[in-house]
Amino acid sequence: MTVPAELPPSVRRQPAGPAVVALGGGHGLAATLGALRHLTKQLTAVVTVADDGGSSGRLREELGVLPPGDLRMALSALCDDGDWGLLWRDVLQHRFATEGQLDKHAVGNLLIVALWEILGDEVAGLDMVGRLLGVHGRVLPMAAVPLEIEADVHSASGIHTVRGQSAVAVEPGRIEEIRLLPDSPPACPQAVAAVREAEWVVLGPGSWYTSVIPHLYVPELGDALHTTPARRALTVNLSPQVGETDGMTTADHVRTLAQTAPDFRIDVVLADPSAVEDLDDLADAAASLGARVLLRQIRVGDGTPRHDPLRLAAAYRDAFEGVLGDVGPSRAGRGNR
Repeated sequence: MTVPAELPPSVRRQPAGPAVVALGGGHGLAATLGALRHLTKQLTAVVTVADDGGSSGRLREELGVLPPGDLRMALSALCDDGDWGLLWRDVLQHRFATEGQLDKHAVGNLLIVALWEILGDEVAGLDMVGRLLGVHGRVLPMAAVPLEIEADVHSASGIHTVRGQSAVAVEPGRIEEIRLLPDSPPACPQAVAAVREAEWVVLGPGSWYTSVIPHLYVPELGDALHTTPARRALTVNLSPQVGETDGMTTADHVRTLAQTAPDFRIDVVLADPSAVEDLDDLADAAASLGARVLLRQIRVGDGTPRHDPLRLAAAYRDAFEGVLGDVGPSRAGRGNR
């Protein structure tokens, strides 16, 4: 299948578009935002703040700030596509390579933290970087304080506890349960308001236990996700993540959400046919959340587990407009492959 150079007219939206909130972190959220920006300018990213590795982890430990890395990536994904926005995106994403203390620090992380110190307000600082990049939309943290993720992991030696997002993400074994530290952290008020006022809320793709599910563990944000009048879409991953979700099927990913929040409701589960091991199993898991499955080819053409932004945009368009039938012959098996 040849990917079109631009979205066809049927995919393009009116200048404003629906009010959409996308939740997640890292590359998964960036992929979602890269697609949704084609459909709406009323777009809010709500970003996890539990990262403790790399440049973000060093700044967090030294200065006690929210980890800025995932917030920087979300801002970069929403930058204006003119020369000005693209240049500043590259500046934000630039990392130093030295033998000194600046090694591997991202310029954008330093800029964001500097604005937080000058303005004394994390949301105002993110809004200022958004203005610099010409961002269409808004980027907000999911919590008002930096968080830690703690997981109970079942391995051959039994169940043990792992603390820290970077450690949980690569720990071999099956994750039984996760917790946020501090317990019952305060949510970002603007993020809660955005969820309550949204027309659509989009969760995933991304690191399932460390970027997607944690939003439901922040009490005010979790309550907003449960009670918002918005419709909800869940985008499942194209492949298991090494360490964090080894051995999990697409349906298993959906079931973990149902187990985490039994009363949580989803309208649409979006999946690529090539990533579905058992369509009946996925449909049953989706039904446990009140959802129907939307199968669309959303993977890049080279077969790697990366989302194509235009294909993903077209899939979200179908979800928003209620077009849930298959497009073309499904490649998903009707049983285990």
